Amino acid sequence: MTGVAPALSVKHLSHAYGARKALDDVSFSVTRGAFAVLLGLNGAGKSTLFSLATGLYAARQGSVEIMGHDVAAAPSEALRRLGVVFQARTLDLELSLTQNLLYHAALHGIGPGEGKRLAAQALARAGIGERARDKARDLSGGQMRRVEIARALLHKPSLLLLDEPTVGLDIKARADILAHVRGLVAQENLAVLWTTHLIDEVEPRDQVIVLHQGRVLADGAAAEIVATQKAKAIGEAFETLTTGLRE
Repeated sequence: MTGVAPALSVKHLSHAYGARKALDDVSFSVTRGAFAVLLGLNGAGKSTLFSLATGLYAARQGSVEIMGHDVAAAPSEALRRLGVVFQARTLDLELSLTQNLLYHAALHGIGPGEGKRLAAQALARAGIGERARDKARDLSGGQMRRVEIARALLHKPSLLLLDEPTVGLDIKARADILAHVRGLVAQENLAVLWTTHLIDEVEPRDQVIVLHQGRVLADGAAAEIVATQKAKAIGEAFETLTTGLRE
């Protein structure tokens, strides 16, 4: 491999639960500074891929690399370059926002003094610095997501994975979280893999990986996929790819 390694490289990844194949020879990559959308219906294999990329499951076939480091062979090197926001809420509701972030800092070997400084910076960047001493239980759903994103970025990873991060949020909160993450990509050259089943979260310039029944059906800029499928919009292109039918 020449040049800089992709932030995320998925190579010939397959995974099964007994006889049911969840992923079938999946390959794609995400470069630094890219906002990539892993787009698929519920049951497409998005969460399985997310679990393999974060080391929650061990890959049986194929590999996942983060900044050139294999998650299976060098998990510490790979995962310290990774930030993760899970679909389920993971804040300790009885702790303050700062305390939630300090716990994360400690897991990454960051001392309390540096942790407090980084936590204050991260919460301010997320637009929620004034709530630092509040308990997490007092936040709205959208504010909780902002804190989870701030926490995921505390150790300055190169890649941020978000698994269906807008589930359960209202329209305004969804738009705010999307804008916030897109801003991070533009400002910090961060690579993002955003998994979703919601077509309206895709913009024409986004990299889109269409995952359906465990297989990648398309990978490229949303606008290019639309053109290739001779569709009017990404929703129509997605329908054509996944069903072969178009109204």
